[in-house]
Amino acid sequence: MDAGPSKQPITMLADRVLAQMPQAEGERRSRAGILIPATAQVSRRLLWAQVVAVGPHVRTIKAGDKVLFNPEDRFEVEVQGDEYVILRERDVHAVASERMDSGTGLYL
Repeated sequence: MDAGPSKQPITMLADRVLAQMPQAEGERRSRAGILIPATAQVSRRLLWAQVVAVGPHVRTIKAGDKVLFNPEDRFEVEVQGDEYVILRERDVHAVASERMDSGTGLYL
């Protein structure tokens, strides 16, 4: 008898990064207090995602980091009902990590 699909480990290849987007938060407010509806598309807005796995040729990003990227530079994939994005390391604009001791002085 088949007990259903079993989970298989996923290994990222080359310079690829597997990340998970945070759940949609719905409405948000700008710093000026303007209400932005969840359906609004902001052009050229970069997004943050949590890194789940990295390929063997990724040098500066580790699982658990947050990465900032352009949503046009991603591939979307669904694994066992969860949504992920696949990025190239070169398409990542910034990394937020507790292990990095040098940076711009900005904290998230």
